Amino acid sequence: MKFMKLGSKPDSFQSDEDCIRYVATELATDVVVNVGDVKFYLHKFPLLSKSARLQKLIATTTTDEQSDDEIRIPDIPGGPPAFEICAKFCYGMTVTLNAYNVVAVRCAAEYLEMYESIESGNLVYKIEVFLNSSVLRSWKDSIIVLQTTRSFYPWSEDVKIDVRCLESIALKAAMDPARVDWSYTYNRRKLIPPEINNNGVPRDWWIEDLAELSIDLFKRVIWTIRRKGGVIPEVIGEALEVYAAKRIPCFMIQNDDNDDEDVMEERSLLETLVSMLPSEKQSVSCGFLIKLLKCSVSLECGEEERKELSRRIGEKLEEANVADLLIRAPEGGETVYDIDIVETLIDEFVTQTQKRDELDCSDDINEGNGFVSDSSKANVAKLIDGYLAEISRIEPNLSPLKFITVAEKVSNFPRSSHDGVYRAIDMFLKQHPGITKSEKKSISRLMDCRKLSPEACAHAVQNERLPLRVVVQILFFEQVRATCPTTKPSLPPSGSHGSSRTTTEEECDSVTATEETTTRDKTSSSEKSKAKGVVMSRIFSKLWTGKDKDGVGDLSSSDTSESPGSVTTVGDKSTPSTRRRRSSS
Repeated sequence: MKFMKLGSKPDSFQSDEDCIRYVATELATDVVVNVGDVKFYLHKFPLLSKSARLQKLIATTTTDEQSDDEIRIPDIPGGPPAFEICAKFCYGMTVTLNAYNVVAVRCAAEYLEMYESIESGNLVYKIEVFLNSSVLRSWKDSIIVLQTTRSFYPWSEDVKIDVRCLESIALKAAMDPARVDWSYTYNRRKLIPPEINNNGVPRDWWIEDLAELSIDLFKRVIWTIRRKGGVIPEVIGEALEVYAAKRIPCFMIQNDDNDDEDVMEERSLLETLVSMLPSEKQSVSCGFLIKLLKCSVSLECGEEERKELSRRIGEKLEEANVADLLIRAPEGGETVYDIDIVETLIDEFVTQTQKRDELDCSDDINEGNGFVSDSSKANVAKLIDGYLAEISRIEPNLSPLKFITVAEKVSNFPRSSHDGVYRAIDMFLKQHPGITKSEKKSISRLMDCRKLSPEACAHAVQNERLPLRVVVQILFFEQVRATCPTTKPSLPPSGSHGSSRTTTEEECDSVTATEETTTRDKTSSSEKSKAKGVVMSRIFSKLWTGKDKDGVGDLSSSDTSESPGSVTTVGDKSTPSTRRRRSSS
């Protein structure tokens, strides 16, 4: 830390109790200066030679009936400590200025009007030299001085100390890291490749230091840095994220024990950070935005902030993960997790997709314009599939209608397979066994059986939670795929995928007849085909024994099947009637 010593005489100020200060000298004092609760017994000549304000105050006092003049200056910036330093300077005693007291003394000197016009080399001049030549050249001292300016507003603003500190900090933050040679707190040298710069200083070396500022000063510093330029938006975004992690407790961990005053302070801070977000899409990560959104829900921020965060997240939803979307709902809601927010995020993403399509039509799209691509749609579809599977597992109050509503928002997005949709459906059916058959069929229609992988198909045909109609369709498509690899599977004439009709016994017979004809034409017989035949026998055994009288019965299979990878051999589970039919055939 930089410091400056003024004066050469020894310090002769002494105290009498806590509220009296005087100069130990043979000369009697002739003026009393009241500063707050402290009385200073001093001499006129040293003070009047350097302070124009004290000259005016003493000149207006009446001295006819008292030996000592007494003046009051209760509103001097910095109070008694700052006035004492100014008084010692007037006496020529040694005083030390540093980053912690220079603002108070500078404002006090301004109040006392200790200018060059009164005496050459006066206190205001010397402090200005110290500020310009030492303090503002130092990174840490500039931050310390800026922090102390808050206590001396508006005097610090009048003498422009805060503005000069802001300019100094912004200039240093924009400096090439290779030229940084002062110390800093955010030392990540081990994480920085040596080829980045000569001394291993990261480009965001300054953000930890600025995180110590109050939100109003932090906002002014960031605004000044952006106005002056030289710092990329990504670093600005990282600075906001570090500040939020330090200043908002719920940003890192859910905390419901804060009192009302703390909640109001954190809410105001978060709303300020949201207003500071750079407009560039890549300036902040999706994870950071979602954390802000979670905090905004917890702190009950305004609708405007939540809407802005949702819009920003929707622009880059493909970067999120399933854990990001598990946002706790406010107390008293119907569900534990806020599913409506996820719907809003998907809607924002769809809006960006539509904008992209409009620009495509006008041939006005270019790389880096911030709109989503088809690969982004595929990523979002995969994300929502995973989210639905997880929310089905942990949310007991998730309704079938809400599940379908969320799934349909991404139903038209490109997918390489529907395995993720199947996992989500299977998890919902497992965790919510009390839904009706009609609801079960509606949920199952979300899945395109033709787009399931062989592993998912093998699992699905043994899944007793799926409607029988879905299992029959999967078997049919698998058989067609096995016999005609180059032919795209299509639904049999008796039914269509996504139809609301109930599969009848005749429809199942139609599918079975088609498979039998195809099988007779195929010369080779594999283990997979045998397994399918066994499952089909089990299915129609159910139909013929009347267990599924309305044609929409469930397939009885192992209760332990949890994923497409957990397929078990079903040959050993065939019923006696199945074995009799198999032997007769």
